[in-house]
Amino acid sequence: MKRALIIDDEPLARMVVREYLLDFKDIELIQECNDGFEGLKAIQQHQPDLVFLDIQMPKITGFEMLELVEQPPAVIFATAFDQYAIKAFEAHAVDYLLKPFSKERFNKAVEKFLATAAPKPAAKQTEELLETAATQSPAQHERIVVKTGTKVKIIPVADVEYLQADDDYVSVITKEGSYLKNKTMSFFEQTLDPNHFVRVHRSYIVAIQQITRIDPYEKDAHLAILKSGAKIPVSKTGYVKLKQVLGI
Repeated sequence: MKRALIIDDEPLARMVVREYLLDFKDIELIQECNDGFEGLKAIQQHQPDLVFLDIQMPKITGFEMLELVEQPPAVIFATAFDQYAIKAFEAHAVDYLLKPFSKERFNKAVEKFLATAAPKPAAKQTEELLETAATQSPAQHERIVVKTGTKVKIIPVADVEYLQADDDYVSVITKEGSYLKNKTMSFFEQTLDPNHFVRVHRSYIVAIQQITRIDPYEKDAHLAILKSGAKIPVSKTGYVKLKQVLGI
């Protein structure tokens, strides 16, 4: 018996999925959630095999919620929006249902999931999907969602002073403190607005508005002095990028 969750803020959409699932006796619907926070808690509690997930929801998007899950389950996206590179998604997620979808289309998606012998690879596929989707979701450019203990914190990118590589994580530095995000520096370099954030070093990305001056340091190297007093190393390549953005 496979266990499934529905995460969607629209009651009618949840009802449709619930009714369509009745034909699949080997899938048990264990919970319905109406937002990403509730969905995250349910995934952590129940460890489902399959999630029917909307993308655009209040508070946090479906993508942001999945980023906070250490081992994402198999996912069938169900959304009314078609601007999220559907063809690319279908290559990684179990399936992508565009609302309103028919019973036949729904059955095809579920049968595709059931045909997967080992559900574990779906977790890796979901991770790849999230990386692919980063530049497609407007919310990714406006905020960073992190998990602190059992709580979820939404950080507006305007509050970010700089980012620093930290082993397999990235430290997001704000005036309030430092927060770990399980992403790569390359992910943020591709996602953040290049007019406002510059990768000045292989281990640092800096918010341009936070820089007060740039001082010479060692041969072909500089230091970016931030409003907070932080001193960020700037490599030769990073210095070239900074000059281009600053117009100097």
